[in-house]
Amino acid sequence: MPTRRLRLSGLFSLGLLSLACGYAAFATPARAADTASGTLMGTDGTARGSIHVTAAPKGVLLRIEATGLIPGWHGVHFHEKGTCGPPKFTDAGAHVHAATPVVHGLLNVNANDAGDLPNIFVGQDGNATVELYSTLVTLNGTDGHPGLLDSDGSALVIHANPDDYRTQPIGGAGDRVACAVIH
Repeated sequence: MPTRRLRLSGLFSLGLLSLACGYAAFATPARAADTASGTLMGTDGTARGSIHVTAAPKGVLLRIEATGLIPGWHGVHFHEKGTCGPPKFTDAGAHVHAATPVVHGLLNVNANDAGDLPNIFVGQDGNATVELYSTLVTLNGTDGHPGLLDSDGSALVIHANPDDYRTQPIGGAGDRVACAVIH
């Protein structure tokens, strides 16, 4: 009899364990990340704000809150590597892209540069808060678009000058003045 009792007890425990695992899988389904964020850093290594990226239908919604920048228009691009080593942020690599050669420019009919974004305007106080929508990337590389959260990550870079949306390779946007690793 004791053997039978152990078996039933073991089966009962196994059944509860299976039920618990099944419930956990149902309660917290595995899914891709739907948000990412990062701290915007200046060339001197100080925090200059934050970014938030949210998965959206057919792309991403990007919110930038920046401080301490020079007033005026600034080019903004998604860069291919998730690293932001000051002072020049060159380790962030080139723009995010899915095809080569990369052709830059939102106003270029042959453009295939997935890192392209509209310019942002920084007010006289050095601050900017903006939301931008991009259909050129996704967070996780779905729908044939590059993923910002791929194996080597990505970064958002703010440049010193506005992007003219045509000139190769970065639209004449100039030096990189702020950078955020997207994670």
